[in-house]
Amino acid sequence: MRLSCYALGVLSALVVSALADVVVLSASSISISRRDGDHHMIHGPPLLELNETELTLHHQPIPESYYTIDFDDLEHASERHPGLMFLHATAMVLAWFVMLPAGIAMRSVNHAWHKMVMIAFYGLIVVGLAFSTAYRKLTPNMYEGQVHGKQGYTWILFALILTTVDFLNIFRRVYLFFRNGQKFDFRSFWSSVILDKGISSSFEGAEYAGLVSEEPEEMDVTMEMVSPTSPPPHKHVHYDDNALADDGPTAQWANDVRRHHRDFSQSAASETTLFGRSHFEEESSSNRRPAKKVPLSRRIGTGVFATLERVLVFGGLMQVLSGIVVYTGGCRENYLNGCLAHIIKGAIFWCYGLVSFARYLGAFAELGWAWNRAPAAGYPSAEFVESLVIFIYGITNTWMERWGARPGDPFTTKQIQHIGIAVMFWFAGLLGMAIESKTVRQWLASSTISALNPSQRDQEAVAEPPTYIASFNPFPALVVGVTGAAMAAHAQTYLFQVQIHQLWGNLLLAWSVLRCLTYFFLWLGVPRSMLPSRPPTEALGSFFLACGGLAFIFSTEELTIAAMRRGRDDVMMFLNVAVAITCFALCWTIAVVGFKGYLKSRIAPPVAYHSSA
Repeated sequence: MRLSCYALGVLSALVVSALADVVVLSASSISISRRDGDHHMIHGPPLLELNETELTLHHQPIPESYYTIDFDDLEHASERHPGLMFLHATAMVLAWFVMLPAGIAMRSVNHAWHKMVMIAFYGLIVVGLAFSTAYRKLTPNMYEGQVHGKQGYTWILFALILTTVDFLNIFRRVYLFFRNGQKFDFRSFWSSVILDKGISSSFEGAEYAGLVSEEPEEMDVTMEMVSPTSPPPHKHVHYDDNALADDGPTAQWANDVRRHHRDFSQSAASETTLFGRSHFEEESSSNRRPAKKVPLSRRIGTGVFATLERVLVFGGLMQVLSGIVVYTGGCRENYLNGCLAHIIKGAIFWCYGLVSFARYLGAFAELGWAWNRAPAAGYPSAEFVESLVIFIYGITNTWMERWGARPGDPFTTKQIQHIGIAVMFWFAGLLGMAIESKTVRQWLASSTISALNPSQRDQEAVAEPPTYIASFNPFPALVVGVTGAAMAAHAQTYLFQVQIHQLWGNLLLAWSVLRCLTYFFLWLGVPRSMLPSRPPTEALGSFFLACGGLAFIFSTEELTIAAMRRGRDDVMMFLNVAVAITCFALCWTIAVVGFKGYLKSRIAPPVAYHSSA
């Protein structure tokens, strides 16, 4: 499905223009002279020591929490049970961040042990809930109105719904098994119905095959047949001779195809044209055997199911964050809005960094998102998705900055700062999507084509430059970099808070610089292989982005004040903790991506890679 970024941009521009008129008219009638009307921002340099008297004028005293009664109340230590909470957290972490990712990876290759792993996932959840129930029975309620439990049950119900959808396919396979008139045999029944082992479990298109097709003939692999055109010499991946040692017709066909590749090894980039296919593509299209198409509705259903299943992992992260908040007793009273803003936005940057590191490792290489040349066309670029997320982030945050303000309250300096950043996200996201639109690119290039004489307007005469293969979109990096630079200069009440904001602001800015360096080096040498190129600047940038997001979470007002009260207001300590957790998370990322790659390598045909050096 193609989106018209131009139409989207026009509509959004009209809406924002009307909004800007209202803001300008309103600004003349409201007072914005105060530095900040939200809390207790002051003029002059930031303070070095905590002013408890000033805090009590704006915040209620922080009540006791589960953490304080478990670890600070030494007098009643024998009556507390922090071990039960530790076991609850351990079981839930193993369920959501070990078993669930492993189950998703196994489902993607239709592995026989997938169902056992999902049973272990639900088993660990039951164990975690048992420990949580025991802890709450033995401990007084220290957080009235918390929604951690309700939110957790919602995510569990969501997981059960997806599992039910997957389980219903067993009944479909039972129906197909007996409808085909096969003689009942327990081994074939177990393999076809329970394990879903069939032609749909082959390497190509194995992911969620049971959710896509309804008829046995629709499970055929829809591979593109090899055409006389061959990939460029730097993209040669040929089958191992030992693996094709059979004398059967399949081996002979594969050997013929390989010889055909060698005879026609020619760069496809030199034959690609801006407005049409290359001459070799046109000649070879008639020699391809048409692949059977899967209906659009089933393809959409497959994509939605795969996306929702992966959303569960992010749901686990939400539970970890909300659980820490409830256990430590944070985000209460008028701390709530600022606390939620820091946690949600910091978690977004944290996840952005982990996904960027997964791209560096080779995740989404089949879509061309791993800094490689996409094996197949028709997918949106990673930069388009980044720009879309930035646009949604900005258009929602524009209206959320006034939450908690009373009707008629003047716009504070902090609100105007944050709204300005949100509007930047809004329009920079639109710019990024427009640049990634192939239609907009053709419109921008049409002025050059119209300057040609009619006799020169041959499609073969207009070749795309090599840089058209990849995407060089600086706007996602620009948005994050400007946000980091702005927040590093964000005024705060205390010096320690200023230093923490400078810390994560500079980390985000470092990612922006490294992403621009990635584009610079790739501009000099455009990726031409379908294998991940793994630019080292992306590895470093992903680390800085994830670490910056975590430091963003650490910079909440309540946490910094608690650190100052306990004598823990040390920037190096905060940085080292963020670095340690980020390195652990990157190890988890490489374990998940590597495990999925290992599973796919077990069922993929053996190949030998040709060096392009």
